[in-house]
Amino acid sequence: MTTRSHPGATLGVLALLVTSILWGTTGTAATFSTAGPLAIGAASLGIGGLLQAAVAVPQLRAERRALGRRWRLLAMGGVSVAVYPLAFYSAMHLAGVAVGCAVALASAPLFAGLLEVAVDRARLTRWWGLAAALGVVGSALLSLAEVGESRQAALETALGVGLGMLAGLTYATYSWVARTLMRDGVTRSASMGAVFGVGGLLLMPVLAITGAPLLASGQNLAVAAYMALVPMFLGYVLFGFGLTRVQASTATTVTLAEPAVAALMAVWIVGERLPLMGWVGLVLIGAVLVILVVAPTNRSDVS
Repeated sequence: MTTRSHPGATLGVLALLVTSILWGTTGTAATFSTAGPLAIGAASLGIGGLLQAAVAVPQLRAERRALGRRWRLLAMGGVSVAVYPLAFYSAMHLAGVAVGCAVALASAPLFAGLLEVAVDRARLTRWWGLAAALGVVGSALLSLAEVGESRQAALETALGVGLGMLAGLTYATYSWVARTLMRDGVTRSASMGAVFGVGGLLLMPVLAITGAPLLASGQNLAVAAYMALVPMFLGYVLFGFGLTRVQASTATTVTLAEPAVAALMAVWIVGERLPLMGWVGLVLIGAVLVILVVAPTNRSDVS
C-alpha cells in the first residue's frame, strides 16, 4: 500500500528539518572547542542520551516488559548510538566538517532503505529513490567542493570518509530500531529513552577517559553543554517526533539538510569559502526536501 503525503507526515518532515538545522550547528560549534573528537562526541550524545532516558523514566518503567522482550533490538540500537558520535566527529576532524558530515548523512538514507527492504520487506518508491539520489549527489558536491579547498593528507581524508560511512550506517541503524520499537507499540518516549539511554551509558567510559579537556576552560565546557542540550537532546526529541510520522528511510533522507546547514554556517561564521559546486549541492538538497514533503516515499507489504 502506498503511503501518501498527509498533514501528519508534513509535520514530521518539518520537525526533522528543524532537527537538521540544530544538528548542522554541531560542526561549527566543535571548532570553538580544543577538546578532541572522541571527547566531544561522548559528551554530546552521551549526556544527551542520558537526558533522553531521564525525561522518559515513567514511560520506561511502565513499558519495561515490552522493552525487555526486545532486548536484542534495543542492544543493537544502543551500540549504534554509542558508535555514531565517535565515528561522526572523528570523520569531521580528519576529513573536514563539510566532508565528514556530508558522507555520514548522505550514506545514512541508503543504509536505512536497505534495512527496510531486507528486514521489513518495504518497497521504496521511485520518489524516494529520486530524493535519495539527489541528496547523495548534493552532499557529494558539497564534499568535493570542500576537498578542492582542503590541504589535508589524502590518507586522513580517506580515513575520515570511511568513518563517515560508519557514522551513516550506525545513524541509519538506531533510527530504524527506534522506528521499529514505535511501530511495535512502544511509545515514542520509551523507545527514544531506552535506545539513547543505553547508548549514553556506553559512552560514559569514553567520556571519563577523554573528557578532561572539556573542563580545561569555560569555553570548552560551554560548547559541550550546548551540544548536549540543544542539538543532541532537543534535536533528538524532535527526531523522535518525526519518526512517529515517517519511515526511517524518509527521516534519514530529510536530515540530508544537515550538511547544507553545516556548510552555510562554515561560510557565514567560520569564514570558509563555498565554491559554485557547493552551492549547486545546496540547491539539490533543497529539492530533496520538496520531494519528501509532497510525494509518497515508501510502500510496504505489511498493512
